[in-house]
Amino acid sequence: MTTAPPAPPRHDPGLAARLARSAAYTEEGAQMRTAEVPAWLAERRRAHRFSVERIPFADLDHWEFDPVTGNLGHRTGRFFTIEGLSVRGGAGPVPEWRQPIISQPEIGLLALLAREIDGVLHFLLQAKMEPGNPNLLQLSPTVQATRSNYTRAHRGAPVRHLEDVLGPDGAPGSGPGRRVLADVLQSEHGSWFHQKYNRNTLVETTHDVPAHPDFCWLTLGQLGRLLHHDNLVNMDTRTVLACAPVAHGHDPDRARHRDTELLSWLTGERARHEARATLVPLREVTGWHRGDRSIDHQAGRHFSVVAVSVEAGSREVGGWTQPLLAPVGTGVTAFLARRIDGIPHLLVQARAEGGIHGGIELGPTVQCTPGNYAHLPEDARPPFLDTVLGADPSRIRYQAVHSEEGGRFLGALSRCLVVDCTADDEATARAEQLPGYRWATPAQLTALARHGHYLNVQARTLLACLTTGAVRW
Repeated sequence: MTTAPPAPPRHDPGLAARLARSAAYTEEGAQMRTAEVPAWLAERRRAHRFSVERIPFADLDHWEFDPVTGNLGHRTGRFFTIEGLSVRGGAGPVPEWRQPIISQPEIGLLALLAREIDGVLHFLLQAKMEPGNPNLLQLSPTVQATRSNYTRAHRGAPVRHLEDVLGPDGAPGSGPGRRVLADVLQSEHGSWFHQKYNRNTLVETTHDVPAHPDFCWLTLGQLGRLLHHDNLVNMDTRTVLACAPVAHGHDPDRARHRDTELLSWLTGERARHEARATLVPLREVTGWHRGDRSIDHQAGRHFSVVAVSVEAGSREVGGWTQPLLAPVGTGVTAFLARRIDGIPHLLVQARAEGGIHGGIELGPTVQCTPGNYAHLPEDARPPFLDTVLGADPSRIRYQAVHSEEGGRFLGALSRCLVVDCTADDEATARAEQLPGYRWATPAQLTALARHGHYLNVQARTLLACLTTGAVRW
């Protein structure tokens, strides 16, 4: 009688230690010096021809406004569509509104390939051009592609390293010599996308990976240092890094609220959420004006929809035209942080956004574009915004400007911060008395990031800074 092999442990007991070792390596043992990465990106910009030019809507190739709905879409029906969104019953100073929004139901793939080199986990980053990035090239995941891209709906070249990530049967980490370290569906910007999700995955390989001049291997620690540079590590890399199952120190099993209490609070916030968001034809969106070159808010706030012509020598397709959403003003994305019983905590909010499935995910303490509130009375400003903007520099534990998803947004920038709050700060000590706010530890947020529908993309950007050691307590 044969004996069945014992069941394996539910979690890899050594993975957190291997990730921590990678986070500790910033120079020694790395394949490229951290200080050389910006110059390498600049060299890759010079190696290819890149250009992005604003054009009239009439010059879009294979894109057109539907004569009935007014929606702006591609003639093939692929890629994405600019439609309208109607939100009713929302909380806050503006309970109802309509706006343009990007509808892209297909799920994209964001994948980082990992490999142990000289005993240290390294991650394969790509110098990828996105037309909306202010400096065009940033550090992208190994694979960053929509389904239309990697199924070659554009009839372009194959997506490089797709087979290394997906394996022979088309599933992440499949086949010998590959395994999945993290794999989860995560949301994108709920104010600009309608229920858009990407598959965020980390795949480790033991195979040799062919070198290519547009790719480099970096450790977690190096990525943490590079996250201190403005507009260098792109949004898609940040969201994948947030899903890495790292271990946080500082007694991660202790927190102000038990995990079940935190989940129960969030469930209650979702159950009380009464706003309803529905897609409507773009032509029915009031308060916005469509011109020859842009669709703009009547007061010049929020964002515009524009058209661009792109040349990109290193992409699967060398040139194309497309619409982009161009935000007005720079956003502020910030966590307030404090120690509770000696343990670092972050103040999260149950953030309602029209494009999020179910309406609510956990976001940072502050997530807004201040200019959008300039016309409102002072008591309508987002809570804690003035606390963040007026913070003494000695209390700022992290600060950098990062661009959002450059494939759909033009010049979308956010000032990202982690601000330490003193224990005797009365406003933050009473923060949980405000509806929709709770203190949570980084370890609790990392656990939630292993599942979809919990942390929004802005929260994941800041969590990636903790995951990689960019934030020092």
